[in-house]
Amino acid sequence: MMERTRYYEALQKLADVYFAESGKETATTKEIAFWAIKNRKWDAPADLIMSKCREDFAKALREQYIQDRSGRPVRAKHVARIRSGEEQLHLWADIRTAPRRHMEFAFHQRREQIVGDCTQLKRDVDYYNDLHPKAEPIQLMLDFTDDVEEMEAARS
Repeated sequence: MMERTRYYEALQKLADVYFAESGKETATTKEIAFWAIKNRKWDAPADLIMSKCREDFAKALREQYIQDRSGRPVRAKHVARIRSGEEQLHLWADIRTAPRRHMEFAFHQRREQIVGDCTQLKRDVDYYNDLHPKAEPIQLMLDFTDDVEEMEAARS
C-alpha cells in the first residue's frame, strides 16, 4: 500500500507540474497522461499489466447484473475484503452461491464505503462554502430515504 501511496503522490505532483506549465485551470486525465508520456515524465511501473488486468476484472465483476423475479437489476458479483495473516485479500463471489458470511462482509463494507463517500463529500462542500462566505452556501442532504423510495417506485 505504501508503494501505491508514493506512486499516487508522484502522479499528483506531476499533475501539479502539468497545470503550472500549461497554465490550464482544468484538464482531462487523458491530456495530463499524454503530456506526461510525451515529456518522458512517466514510465509504466513493472507490475502495470497485472494491476491493470486485476482492475479490469474488478470493474467487470462490479458491473455484472442479473435480474430478480420482478425484473429488477441485482449485482451478481460481490467483493469482501478479508485478512489472511499479513495479507489483505479481495474475495469475489456470486450472490446466488456465496456463503452468507461473505455477503454480510460485502454488504457491510459497501455501506462503509458509502458512508466514507458521504463524509468526504460533506467535508468538500463545507470547505467550498467556507472559501465563499459571501455566497449562498451549497446545501447538502445526506438522507437518501426519499431518493431510494423514488427510484424503487420508478422501477415498479
